[in-house]
Amino acid sequence: MVKPLDTRLNTLIQQCIDLKTKPLGALGKLEALAAQLVQIFSQGQTQLDVDQLAITRPAMFVFAGDHGIASQGVSIAPSEVTGQMVANFVQGGAAINVFCRQLGWQLTVVDCGTLVPCEPAPNLRSQRLGDITHAFHKQPAMSEMQLKQGLEYGEQVVMSAIEAGSNVIAFGEMGIGNTSSAAAILAALSGASVELCVGRGTGIDDETLCKKRALIKQALEYHQDKLATPEQILQRLGGFEIVQMVGAMLAVARAQKVIIVDGFISTAAAMLASRIAPHSKQYMVFAHGSMEQGHKLMLEQLNAEPLLHLNMRLGEGTGAALTLPLLQAALGFFCEMASFADAHVTQVVDA
Repeated sequence: MVKPLDTRLNTLIQQCIDLKTKPLGALGKLEALAAQLVQIFSQGQTQLDVDQLAITRPAMFVFAGDHGIASQGVSIAPSEVTGQMVANFVQGGAAINVFCRQLGWQLTVVDCGTLVPCEPAPNLRSQRLGDITHAFHKQPAMSEMQLKQGLEYGEQVVMSAIEAGSNVIAFGEMGIGNTSSAAAILAALSGASVELCVGRGTGIDDETLCKKRALIKQALEYHQDKLATPEQILQRLGGFEIVQMVGAMLAVARAQKVIIVDGFISTAAAMLASRIAPHSKQYMVFAHGSMEQGHKLMLEQLNAEPLLHLNMRLGEGTGAALTLPLLQAALGFFCEMASFADAHVTQVVDA
């Protein structure tokens, strides 16, 4: 069960922020971020202990899986590219590797089920549910057994990081065809039109976009009587990487740690997790506003405001990785910035 955040310290937390040597609200989103982080890190405490507030072993997980719908020509790349990119992650050559090295994330790549399996490596976790999901416009993407196993696998991989001391867990992904899956999930959860939910993914042309939308409409019609619960939506329209992200997010929320949500695909997982366990959203920080068309609608559905707007749409967890300096800055000002009383500065109150 995901517990709601204990709010007993909220008033004190906000007072601490408001009494820093600055005008009220002058640090913008960093103030709300600081309040959320301090609230999460203070769970189980009856008084505020600044010495205990710290980000420890921030962990980045990139979940990879292949999608059967890709065989219908909905992407600019074939499914084999997923495995090739996983190899690139393992070898340290992708954007997410660069950002993790620069910023201090502990990176783990999770093979959830790629058409081309990667060779074993120290930073690769094999949690394969199969080689590729079924094309979801004609049958469920995965079986009920794969759904159950995927949720359990996701929990297992993040709990190992939490047990090692991580209290901030970020989520990225890789999978040719996964914007189709995420868009279908968005349409099923929101009831919005396919036209609003489906974008260009990796950069498809108009003809391919029309095909992609038609296939997703076909999928929604085919499964329309079996999309009543988030679990049904996940089984029928999801991906091996998405199901494991959902399981992992729920586990992080149960452990009362911080969840950093990346872009379009990760937010689809966050939507499903928050439908399964509504309190899980309290532990989520939304990293950035993706350029993928449906992401804005996802964030509106979640009533969430992202930290960054950088016109990114790469995936891999790259947007999530870039939030770490902001998390550190938010926690830093809360713990280290002087109050008006400490600094003997006259507090200015708005008229």
